Amino acid sequence: MDEEIAGTEHFPDKSSAWTKKGFLEAVKLLTSDNNTLFQSLTGKLAEYPMLRTVLYELLFTGKQIPYVPQNQYIEMAAMFGFIKNRGGTAVIANRIFETVLYNLFISEEFATSKMYDAGAREGSQFIVGGHLNVRRVLEKFVETFDDLYGDRDETFLEDVGRRYFMLFLKPIINGVGNCYVETETRSRERMDLVIDYRGEQSVIEMKVWRGNAYHERGGKQLSEYLDHFHLKKGYMLSFNFNKKKEVGVKEIVLGDKLLIEATV
Repeated sequence: MDEEIAGTEHFPDKSSAWTKKGFLEAVKLLTSDNNTLFQSLTGKLAEYPMLRTVLYELLFTGKQIPYVPQNQYIEMAAMFGFIKNRGGTAVIANRIFETVLYNLFISEEFATSKMYDAGAREGSQFIVGGHLNVRRVLEKFVETFDDLYGDRDETFLEDVGRRYFMLFLKPIINGVGNCYVETETRSRERMDLVIDYRGEQSVIEMKVWRGNAYHERGGKQLSEYLDHFHLKKGYMLSFNFNKKKEVGVKEIVLGDKLLIEATV
């Protein structure tokens, strides 16, 4: 922030660099760097395929993996600094490593992913006046996902649905914005994705449909989470395997919050 952000076009002096926007810009620069630490960490994934599997499960599926140091893969992941013990559960060591790993795993699918291609092809329509139009992102994702994978089953939605959204989003915000998943909400049922784009934050709750009662609780949880970020508008992306589901995007007013829900 002090040496590389200050003095740039958008942060002309140190007082403008030492702000929330300057911090987010610094995170973007750091996670896009190919320094020796990141090279060492990612190189270990090629050497130890099972280590890669463990980290992938932690990041994308929400699977809770017990922190058992006697397990050779848990021990290895901890030794290399990938994970740490949080209340008996293995979690990624820090958000920087997490973002680097997300970027790595997603980048490996660029060449063959139809979802990534769709995001890249349609990218310009989602930026309006320098701002990210998250609702339009969700609308186009729903349309694309339904065309490509609308007939798949529940297992498919749980395992790859959220990853496909991140693949779709990546080329849209690439080079300008960043995104990360809140550790506290990562589970098989729910993940909260936070998007930072030019200093503006948007929260998207990605969830697997578990019935109306669970769905209503999810809306309440998202509303409370928006309070944490001092936001009045939030987004929900529901992966619903119910054959009678209503695919599309709609608005829900919840107290003083506006929730924009997309269903695939």
